[in-house]
Amino acid sequence: MFKTIFLGSLLALTSALSVKAAEPITRFDVAEDHTRFAFAPAPLLESGMPAHGNPFVTQGYIYPAGTLMDGTDGVLEDGSPAFPDLVLGSWTCDGWFVGDGGDATTGVWLVSRQIMQFNSGAVIVTQGTELADVGVPNSRPITASTGVYATFDDAMEQTLLGFHSHMGVQARFVIAEDDYEAQRRFYED
Repeated sequence: MFKTIFLGSLLALTSALSVKAAEPITRFDVAEDHTRFAFAPAPLLESGMPAHGNPFVTQGYIYPAGTLMDGTDGVLEDGSPAFPDLVLGSWTCDGWFVGDGGDATTGVWLVSRQIMQFNSGAVIVTQGTELADVGVPNSRPITASTGVYATFDDAMEQTLLGFHSHMGVQARFVIAEDDYEAQRRFYED
């Protein structure tokens, strides 16, 4: 009898943990691996930075939201993750510099496609503009998604957190949660 109750409890706990683990991560940080940033040799600005129309590709690491606080580098000098045990997946971004290109400090500076591949195998693809303004949220449409994100087809918000000491981008992403869920949590607090 005890063995049956114990196994039943263990099975229920395992099922509950599996459901919890399958929930989508709706807030996360990204740290660009500066060793994987590549852009075309032209057009360039006088500063040597990419000019309007210059294509690029880059990659980085996805971390839990809040990992990349002020002054925290998410990538080491050799391009490896600063917090390997916290890596939730990989981030790939390609696109074109627009406007003031690599010298931009405000407004739209990139038009890009971003692919977030989570360790679970789930994928989010988003396309749109990126702002050069640090701390200013920018909405990007989710254009494709798989796994636990398969029903996500609305938008996500990207906020540039700044650059790490190796000049790679650090950003925060937030996927708006269902209005009902947000309201439920408000009334439970």
